[in-house]
Amino acid sequence: MSGAGNREAVFATRQSLGLMKSKLKGAEIGHSLLKRKSEALTKRFRDITRRIDEAKRKMGRVMQIAAFSLAEVAYATGGAGNVSYEIIQAVRTARFRLRTHQENVSGVFLPAFDSYVTEGAGDFALTGLGRGGQQVQRAREVYTKAVETLVELASLQTAFVILDDVIKVVNRRVNAIEHVIIPRTENTIKYINSELDELDREEFYRLKKVQGKKQRDGEEHDKENAAKEELLAAQGKEAPGGGFADLLGEQEDEDVIF
Repeated sequence: MSGAGNREAVFATRQSLGLMKSKLKGAEIGHSLLKRKSEALTKRFRDITRRIDEAKRKMGRVMQIAAFSLAEVAYATGGAGNVSYEIIQAVRTARFRLRTHQENVSGVFLPAFDSYVTEGAGDFALTGLGRGGQQVQRAREVYTKAVETLVELASLQTAFVILDDVIKVVNRRVNAIEHVIIPRTENTIKYINSELDELDREEFYRLKKVQGKKQRDGEEHDKENAAKEELLAAQGKEAPGGGFADLLGEQEDEDVIF
């Protein structure tokens, strides 16, 4: 039977054909939009991957410099414990702050983190005033840059995870539309068209048969009338009004008197 493949269970009607064509058009438009969305997200995903690699390399270099800077502070102050105690006692409020915002990438909102330092002199300014002040300030600047790099890396990693999940979902939808919905809808349209064509052929054959029977009935009726006229002509009788009389005795008989 035609259309017996993977198709939807619908009745072969003109209305169903229109609905399936509308569904096919919507599926093709949706596939095109999702395909472009997937390409845009994949492009951004690759850019984030490249930036993550650069941020990790930068993080390694910065942390290496920060470790040496901390070692210099410990050497200059005569021990890291003294500096740690002074920092804990001096710092009351953090000057390093974070703000968050969202970036819209093809309908996907990616969180992003920005770091900034508040203005004004902090409580940490007098730390190391006795010994090793220069090394302390240098270590402070290096670790500030390290935290900024860490914030950038965290922002990129968060966007990386979100984009990875979204791209997988979008690609699954694209594949489902391309390999399941569109072929099934096309098979359904082919099935409906074949069934409608078959119904049209059956209707045409039925009308042709009816017309042929009417024509045969008319010809038989004409033949019967012609045979009756020939039989009346052979009898030599004429019917009232110029025609031949009926042989079955439809004429009026004379009255019989007893």
